[in-house]
Amino acid sequence: MKNKTLKFPEGFLWGVATSAHQVEGGNQNDWTQWEKKNAKRLAKEAKTKWATWQQEKFPEMFDPKNYISGRACDHYKKFEEDFDTAKSLGHNAHRFSIEWSRIEPKERKFDEKEIRHYRKVIAAIRARGMEPFMTLWHWTNPLWLSKKGGPESRKFPFYFSRYAEYVVDKLGDQVNFWLTLNEPTSVIANSYIKGIWLPQKKNPILALRVYKNLSRAHNESYKKIKKISPKANIGFANIIPYVEPFNENSFLDSATTNIFKYFAIEKFWNLTQGHNDFLAVQYYFHNSVKFPGIITNKNKSVSDLGWEIFPEGIYHILNDLKKYNLPIYITENGIADASDSKRKKFIKEHLQFVYAAIRHGVDVRGYFHWSLLDNFEWDKGFWPRFGLVEMDYKTMKRKIRPSAREYAKICKSNQLEIKNK
Repeated sequence: MKNKTLKFPEGFLWGVATSAHQVEGGNQNDWTQWEKKNAKRLAKEAKTKWATWQQEKFPEMFDPKNYISGRACDHYKKFEEDFDTAKSLGHNAHRFSIEWSRIEPKERKFDEKEIRHYRKVIAAIRARGMEPFMTLWHWTNPLWLSKKGGPESRKFPFYFSRYAEYVVDKLGDQVNFWLTLNEPTSVIANSYIKGIWLPQKKNPILALRVYKNLSRAHNESYKKIKKISPKANIGFANIIPYVEPFNENSFLDSATTNIFKYFAIEKFWNLTQGHNDFLAVQYYFHNSVKFPGIITNKNKSVSDLGWEIFPEGIYHILNDLKKYNLPIYITENGIADASDSKRKKFIKEHLQFVYAAIRHGVDVRGYFHWSLLDNFEWDKGFWPRFGLVEMDYKTMKRKIRPSAREYAKICKSNQLEIKNK
């Protein structure tokens, strides 16, 4: 029986996503300070945080060094080598972030040397036939801003839009696609609701203030970017879990699910309406919500992080977003899979549902897998392995995984081959 061929729209963008702090190495920001202060605690807590099978598979989680980004992947120096790899794998787009603490290490003291560096990065991406997608803020803040309260500060929208304006003025002639913020609701949830990320405050009032500040930061930056570069395409990257009631017949479970969806997904879109040229979707999670808010995971097939693999969820999310009538780019979708035993299937099954959404009339224009390289995964450190390319952190050598070759076939042909059932 012949395979079925799913052809994606002409001009579809295929690539990967990275972030500066997670791959560059040598950064000095609020996260680097937090890592050094909390590495021993995080290593100790791993004994109770992770399941026995995860502890046995990844004993490095007990080493405090795992939680300090340090050299990361040394991408700051090796970006050309990494872009050569991306090009060889058939990518025609690349999402990356610029490090605010490098650009503005002291307030109003902008570093032209770092601008020249990122200009070289963009030129290297373009020279390899890839469209750059630049993220301005991927969670890290300069130390001077951290001392002023970071995103808690009522002046954060001013500080951020000033930085955005400077960067776009210097680099806007080389970049068509801008992402102001990466997953603002992840920061709100993990830093101010759960209190597990810096500044580790469980404070719903502060959470609402940060919610407002981040949405205003996006809106004000959007307006400033448009003045400099009217044809720029601007959005923000929003993590969107597929959520459903634990018990479909339970009014309380359904109501709790709707409240969760509003604050986790819809509210930020609503606060920034009129200030987005496209929607950037990041999908990792499928959760069942049970009153009074307990989020459970059915754990049928899971990643190394224990996250349920549920490809169908991306189809439902994309269909839900159709109502906004904007182009959609999937700017992150990936799996922690050190053995590379699930990634090939993960990619293909998710792309089947992306294709189904396109056939249903959803205007999806690109897919960026997370990530090109294994990298530093924030409070989890280095042990989760998301990369299409395996990292040896001792030698900094890269090794292309088999799943990367399979993804390359899709990128190069702009189509997905699936077996007929």
